Amino acid sequence: MNVIETNVLTKFYGHSRGIADVTLTVDEGDFFGFIGPNGAGKSTLIRTLLGLISPTSGSARVLGCDIVTDRTEILKEVGYLPSEAAFYNGMKVKEILDFSAKMRKTDCRSEQMRLCERLELDTSKKVGELSLGNRKKVGIVCALQHRPSLYILDEPTSGLDPLMQKEFYTILKERNDEGATVFLSSHVLSEIGRYCKSAAVIREGRILVSDSVERLGHTGVKRVTLRGVTAMPAIENTKDMKVENDTVNFLYSGKATELTHELCHLSFEDVTICDPDLDEVFMHYYAKEGN
Repeated sequence: MNVIETNVLTKFYGHSRGIADVTLTVDEGDFFGFIGPNGAGKSTLIRTLLGLISPTSGSARVLGCDIVTDRTEILKEVGYLPSEAAFYNGMKVKEILDFSAKMRKTDCRSEQMRLCERLELDTSKKVGELSLGNRKKVGIVCALQHRPSLYILDEPTSGLDPLMQKEFYTILKERNDEGATVFLSSHVLSEIGRYCKSAAVIREGRILVSDSVERLGHTGVKRVTLRGVTAMPAIENTKDMKVENDTVNFLYSGKATELTHELCHLSFEDVTICDPDLDEVFMHYYAKEGN
């Protein structure tokens, strides 16, 4: 079952591009990462999926519901965390969490308590007294406390310290293991590689690639490091070459036999050939073609 399904979904703000012709599917039970540079359209897609803004053209369904005609049902069933959640500064954290649960007509007291303990969130303080990280925790608890089957989270770890980031992802993994679907946007590429099963890269409003994280990491490109180099190598099919003292580092996208043939004609002390980091693979899609 496709929990999220879009068909050439497009959103323009006047003449300004938001997203264009986005066709994407997210399977039930997936842990899906959505990545791209600032202004790529990540938040626009998320808000359009939730019916918070209307599409210009195209269509989409979330949990089997149409994003235009059934947006109330979607918002009722989804755990949503915006990138920048806003709360009434004069209300206490406990009041915010209870208000959120009441709007969903759900008794969340037990789960709310567990989440606040794990995230070390003081519910007696007023929102106006909280740091950025603790405000983020309030949004996280609001999104998670009713235990939905689908979580849509926009930059969920921004503002959290490393320990809280780790605990947050531990909670998400537990929910995912129980069958829930997670869809999150993130700038932290290492998080996508470590926790997500699938991922999509968006740039300038368009999906460039969508696949399993494992397959995205096996592109055929190799990271080559030569140490003790006496002369600059002239090897074809290389990219991102860096030289530091007597060490040369580059990405190679040609045939392995051609690489080994070229290396035989070079003078160096040591060589390392390995798969590039997943961060490097994603950055390849971030960069504009021709750069």
